[in-house]
Amino acid sequence: MPEEEPKYIELNIFLRIMVNGIPTGGQAKLIIRKGEVKVNGEVETRNKRKLHSKDVMEYLGKGYEVNDGHLR
Repeated sequence: MPEEEPKYIELNIFLRIMVNGIPTGGQAKLIIRKGEVKVNGEVETRNKRKLHSKDVMEYLGKGYEVNDGHLR
């Protein structure tokens, strides 16, 4: 029986959900590609980066922790 892949949410989707004022996925992708987002303290420019439970995304100096309710 194959192992089930851990649940995750993509960075661009998480950013759009968590930050008011980012109404589209396209805007989220531009923000990420410009290097304005950190994941676990490191600048992340891959908009499809898989985030897992307990990962922390930072944008404009504010941190947002991924929890199980965000994952698919």
